[in-house]
Amino acid sequence: MDVSEEGPRYRVRSEEDGREAAHRPSAPEREHASRAGLSSARVSTLGRGEPTLAEQDHKSLRDEFDEAVNMTVAELENWLKSEESQEVGDTKGHEESTGHHSGREIVRIKRTRVDDLNDADYRHMRKVIGYVHRHLAQRPKGDVHNTPWRYSLMNWGHDPLKR
Repeated sequence: MDVSEEGPRYRVRSEEDGREAAHRPSAPEREHASRAGLSSARVSTLGRGEPTLAEQDHKSLRDEFDEAVNMTVAELENWLKSEESQEVGDTKGHEESTGHHSGREIVRIKRTRVDDLNDADYRHMRKVIGYVHRHLAQRPKGDVHNTPWRYSLMNWGHDPLKR
């Protein structure tokens, strides 16, 4: 690694022909690394066998998603077939509620190999995490066992009564 007034520069070697070239992380890469608490030296690890920043972000997102979605695929599929599941949530003029559609997407994502996940899948994971966190913070008082609040969360793959 060389450091100059312009910032760090990394030497990377092509696996195809062995030639070396300099790589300077782009401004978005440097800014993203800074926000993620990583030194700019971690932004580009080409040829070093270490995960890239995007791979680290995706792994972190999958971990958060797995924490937020505490229902198994089978539990979620069975729940989505229930009358209660189909009666809650905002339909925004569609036949299916947003949460019910999300539940079907969660099942698909959970069945997809990690290497086959795409940007839309990671965006949906982020959306699920946000929804679950927001709605857990709005827990109603009293018994929530048979409430629209719980049923809505379950459509998004999270059963607040599950331990």
